[in-house]
Amino acid sequence: KPGEQKHSKEPSSLQCMHLAVVACGDRLEETLIMLKSAVLFSNRRLCFHIFSEDSLKPEFEKKLQEWPSSYTKKFEYNIYPITFSVGNAQEWKKLFKPCAAQRLFLPVILKDVDSLLYVDTDVLFLRPIDDIWHILKEFNSTQLAAMAPEHEIPKIGWYSRFARHPYYGTTGVNSGVMLMNLTRIRNTRFKNSMVPSGLTWEEMLYPLYQKYKNYITWGDQDLLNIIFYFNPECLYVFPCQWNYRPDHCMYGSNCKGAEEEGVSILHGNRGVYHDDKQPTFKALYEVIRDFPFEDNLFQSLYYPLQSKFLDTVHTLCGRIPQVFLKQIEKTMKKVYENRVIVYLGANHRY
Repeated sequence: KPGEQKHSKEPSSLQCMHLAVVACGDRLEETLIMLKSAVLFSNRRLCFHIFSEDSLKPEFEKKLQEWPSSYTKKFEYNIYPITFSVGNAQEWKKLFKPCAAQRLFLPVILKDVDSLLYVDTDVLFLRPIDDIWHILKEFNSTQLAAMAPEHEIPKIGWYSRFARHPYYGTTGVNSGVMLMNLTRIRNTRFKNSMVPSGLTWEEMLYPLYQKYKNYITWGDQDLLNIIFYFNPECLYVFPCQWNYRPDHCMYGSNCKGAEEEGVSILHGNRGVYHDDKQPTFKALYEVIRDFPFEDNLFQSLYYPLQSKFLDTVHTLCGRIPQVFLKQIEKTMKKVYENRVIVYLGANHRY
């Protein structure tokens, strides 16, 4: 804020967990609900990097400023226009979904950011971002990004059955939740199928797109799969509970990590928050959307969620409610424990 003094010796950008999202078209509400889920549960300060069409910027600012101060003090944000540093901007903008290719350019645009978590607009955090942020410390010396597999079972995976281009591993990776060490990405020369000497990230993007554009279906995600096919040592693969999608339950439960620990990050792709095909996903979205910020988390979020889930038991995903509820219940208990400790600590001084 103007005139505000920072009492820490560290710049706020170093204290922050950086979260980026790209929102175009009708994705305003989805993006705000995603940001709300991040703020509800996270412990450390957050820095939001919101890339959007110019027409959405005033609405983002208005909505974020309406949030109560007890939450707005937990984050800072910047809103950026949609820009592409190489190639044809209109081609990039229309690749797969509107503006989705913007994520490929984050290392180039956010030059002062060391590490970043990128998520799609249709993501919900069911535990603190702090927990996935810690995965950055698990990277070995060559790893510079982390994603989850596109599928757990090759025989029903999309890439293993239909892809006409190289892809990572046996089932490909899903780019809806992507943890990145941007400094490493900027400093690496990537192996590729175009030149033997290796290319920087920015040098590689447009030639790669030109070479494979007639073979890719999922746009920027396919390009990331091609990059990590040629550079597998650069990728850390995290388990499916960090990017849990309808595919993990609509063909029977096939995400063991979520069965054991519960869903950590829910990814409602296929538009499932807005239709009735996967009511368990829609229930979580609506409960977080409707939660009044300063209400009791159990009374106004967890119990309504349990109630809504009772109406979904006839569906494949609804048959495993514990997968969806286990982690969020654990997270809310921790939030309360932290508040009690802070409250008791404050009173102890008197």
